[in-house]
Amino acid sequence: MDDERIVGLFLSRDEAAIEAVREKYGVLMFGVAKKITGSEADAEECVNDALLNLWRNIPPAVPRNLRAYSCQVIRNLAFKRLTYSLAKKRSVNSSVAFDGFEAVIFDGEAEARLENVDFSVLLDGFLRSLGTQSRVVFMKRYFFMDSIDEIARDLNMSQSKVKSLLWRARNKLKNSIYRE
Repeated sequence: MDDERIVGLFLSRDEAAIEAVREKYGVLMFGVAKKITGSEADAEECVNDALLNLWRNIPPAVPRNLRAYSCQVIRNLAFKRLTYSLAKKRSVNSSVAFDGFEAVIFDGEAEARLENVDFSVLLDGFLRSLGTQSRVVFMKRYFFMDSIDEIARDLNMSQSKVKSLLWRARNKLKNSIYRE
């Protein structure tokens, strides 16, 4: 079933929409959540919570890209779950590698610059400025939380090339932030 039809089911409040999303994107959502939380049980719970969130938020939201919207919902829930687990010291093995991404976004000067900027607009412009290969690598690493090894295997390139593309992309993002 295509995304427009699934969104139409949500808009008409047809519960078949939930099953359609689970069927089409459930494996992807589970994979993203598991990479973040490190736990199959937490990942499954995140998927169920994400489906409930989609039901509650569509409408009024009408996503242009249901796959991206679903992944954003699952990422947010998985990070909340991870934060909760770490705060309660329930999981010492969970880790999410950001390879310096956080240093670009969360250093004090960048935070101050981003205070009055719509980060989603800045990030969208940044992603559009990347070449296709760099954009795919960046998204696989920082959105889908794939490891460098997984990215290299999936895209048939060396790990050093993946690392290099990520390093250049992070620097380009940092330059974008400091231009704002």
